[in-house]
Amino acid sequence: MRPRTTEPWLFRPLNKRARPVAVVLLAAAVAGIVLVGVLIAVLSPQHPARTVPLPAADRNASLALRTAAASLHFRPSSKSDSIERAPAAAAASPTPGLLPVGSVAPLFSLRTPTGTPVRLAGLRGKPVLLEFFATWCPHCAAEAPHLRQLYVRSHAAFVAINADSENAASVFAFHVWFGLPFPALVDTGAHATQWPSSGPIGPVSSHYRVSTYPTFYVLDGHGRIVWRSAGEQPDAKLRLELQRATTS
Repeated sequence: MRPRTTEPWLFRPLNKRARPVAVVLLAAAVAGIVLVGVLIAVLSPQHPARTVPLPAADRNASLALRTAAASLHFRPSSKSDSIERAPAAAAASPTPGLLPVGSVAPLFSLRTPTGTPVRLAGLRGKPVLLEFFATWCPHCAAEAPHLRQLYVRSHAAFVAINADSENAASVFAFHVWFGLPFPALVDTGAHATQWPSSGPIGPVSSHYRVSTYPTFYVLDGHGRIVWRSAGEQPDAKLRLELQRATTS
């Protein structure tokens, strides 16, 4: 009598009839594994999720806003920040076409992505740095961490205004990514867009004659324009103009 084997079936030799079936099953399994791998590679974001602490101003954001911002998989455009590290004298000449120095800055009332209103009139009494930006702009992304550091060391009010009608989720994603401690405001024009698309100039941005990102204005405590220019700026130049605004 032939003894009964105790080996698992997987290790038993296959008879001639079973071998073709096993080959087909094995090939199907391998193909399935490859297909799953391809789907994961295609459907997953190109970069792993980035976890950042929410700035204090963003902690009251609704779940819907957080979800919409997360679904964008926002990643800023990369660019050298050598301009920001340059001396003040390296700044470009003031951009023509902007509002003139000495004029009173147009008043506005806009909201952050979470709905908090910010009024320019409410900032009277201290210098103000206005930055008009777009979330897809590599120059704005290069400026963002430098503005964060300048703000911490300054006694001025900083306000960033999204100039090209991006929706709240896009502005929120930009604000959270860079951990900005000052407000970023939504300025929606004829229709809203979202990162990474550009849109029409918002009404407030239009009043400030914005056509290039970023565009900066420095106001004194009375709301008068003391300096303005477009493009990236040396940190030293922004610091100098804010100091001048304090003493004007």
